[in-house]
Amino acid sequence: MIVKDLTKVGTAVKENGKTTADGAFDEYDVVIVGGGTAGCVLASRLTEDPSLRVLLLEAGDSSLKVVQSQIPSAYHMLFGGDKIYNLFTTPQVHLTDDKKVYWPRGACCSGSAVNAQIFHYGSPSDYDEWARLGGVGAQSWAYKNLKKYFLKFENFTPSKLHPGVDASLRGALGPVNVGFHGNHSVISESFIEACANVGIPRTSDLNTAHGTNGVAKVMTYINEKGRRVTTESAYLTPDVLARPNLIIGVNAQVTRVLFDTSDGGEPRANGVEFSDSRNRDVRALFRAKAKREVIMSYILLLSGIGPAAQLTEHNVPVVLDSPGVGAHLMDHPVVDTAFAEKEKNSYNFLIWPYGIWEWFRLFGAVLQYLVTGKGPLTTNVAEAAAFFRSKDEKLFPPGKEGLTPEPEEVASAPDAPDLEFFVSPMGFLEQGKGSLPPYNSLGLHMTLLRPTSLGSITLKSADPFDPPVIDPNYLATENDIAVLERGMDVLSRVAHAPPLANIIDHTNKDPRLGHRLTGASREEIRAYIRKHLQTLFHPTCTARMAPQADGGVVDADLRVYGVRGLRVVDASVFPRIVSGHTAAPTIAVAEKAADMIKETCTLLQNPEGDSGAIGGTAHRRAAHRRAES
Repeated sequence: MIVKDLTKVGTAVKENGKTTADGAFDEYDVVIVGGGTAGCVLASRLTEDPSLRVLLLEAGDSSLKVVQSQIPSAYHMLFGGDKIYNLFTTPQVHLTDDKKVYWPRGACCSGSAVNAQIFHYGSPSDYDEWARLGGVGAQSWAYKNLKKYFLKFENFTPSKLHPGVDASLRGALGPVNVGFHGNHSVISESFIEACANVGIPRTSDLNTAHGTNGVAKVMTYINEKGRRVTTESAYLTPDVLARPNLIIGVNAQVTRVLFDTSDGGEPRANGVEFSDSRNRDVRALFRAKAKREVIMSYILLLSGIGPAAQLTEHNVPVVLDSPGVGAHLMDHPVVDTAFAEKEKNSYNFLIWPYGIWEWFRLFGAVLQYLVTGKGPLTTNVAEAAAFFRSKDEKLFPPGKEGLTPEPEEVASAPDAPDLEFFVSPMGFLEQGKGSLPPYNSLGLHMTLLRPTSLGSITLKSADPFDPPVIDPNYLATENDIAVLERGMDVLSRVAHAPPLANIIDHTNKDPRLGHRLTGASREEIRAYIRKHLQTLFHPTCTARMAPQADGGVVDADLRVYGVRGLRVVDASVFPRIVSGHTAAPTIAVAEKAADMIKETCTLLQNPEGDSGAIGGTAHRRAAHRRAES
């Protein structure tokens, strides 16, 4: 049930700090903070157990009411509006003019309401790396063990237009539609063939145990009706919302986690405090109690868990000095280029119709979408992608003229990629806000998958409505820009390879376009990278799973070190960023976490357990001791 009246979700707090019910407050087994990509999964899976009463608190409202988040191509229209947290990084000192990079985040249920809908989970070796980095017990995160959670959420639909996918390697019974329902333009097909012509092998499926190298039409989270699939639409169905043990409080801004320290042991998370996000009055507070666990994806710092010096600076009472919180930020930076397109196959009219004919094309596309659920409006923008290695000797033969020195090995395995190259059937710069000439163009985009530059997220103040201080520290290392240089070399080669070269107007001299990169010097390429670098919206690793001595924040069960009853479940727990897109890994993490949490709650209710289930009584007793600790 979705509830807007917060008095029916929690108990109001008086000005003296006491509740209106003489110290008691509403009680749930599990409280989930944030209805993002992971939060929706957890709410659905945990309430499959009718004995668990679950509260999900979301600062925004349902994304299903937002038209722009339902039409695949329209999500960029949300940028700058009130359905988005319009965040910016600090000035990036390694970018041109110390540029501040726009970091939009969804301000409504399901963080997957504003992404490019690419179903991709990186290289299998990324998860074997997690198992190595995650600390004691992290072997369960290896690919062979985590793979079942990817398959668990997938509901793959085969396509006659895109054959070659082995359906037996895809999940078929999960709640999340994946497949090829999105648009596939002439430009994208030309890109795939051009990549193959420069040496990037064509493939059918970028998500198998064989790895992710190659070029293909990407699979998307788009259903047969041409609508975006989010974790809200997939997991919080009417049947799930009707469960009596699930309450979803919307417009509920969590201000901090509450802790009990009365027994003298480690602090225990026993509830949350929240307010109405629409009036932003932190004096009008509500509280809800968590008997078992609090599961969160943010506000560790505001709750007093983080670097003690930072918390003290902002007058936040220190519950636990945890230096790793907010550190080790990793993101995928992308360099955008646009090229003049002479065959009029471009979809620039979806961003800015610049003439009467373009307005007619837009009207026709809207009509086609309304009638059939197909056409240009179902483009996910990044329609096809290539994954490759900056150390691939077939692409970068030793001694090649003008080639940047060989970068260090940063991939998770010798056959894993460190670069992603994708095409868009419309050109754009600065996330669609940059100035481009008023004619047809296409976009070629180069993404650094394995950055070695580390950033941070810190507090701006103790006000929960203040945005954090975001410093991704882009291009701080020489290796990052060296890898991107090699990527830009491939980008230029593909732009000049048939059949893509046949639809690009390479005679165009407009300085805003990417044509000028052909034959450019290393200094010019580097200058272009520093000027046009943006985020691909994949922040990770700020509460990473790793040994505490290595700056880890959570253990292999995603429990926060030094605190009882508190877990973090989202992309911030990644030990290292994956070499691909982050939505699918986040869903898989949430699916696995749900199983761990349900097992813990069952053990607390029945310590002896059933000898025939999950490895028997001995396993259950050991897990119970972990749960109690």
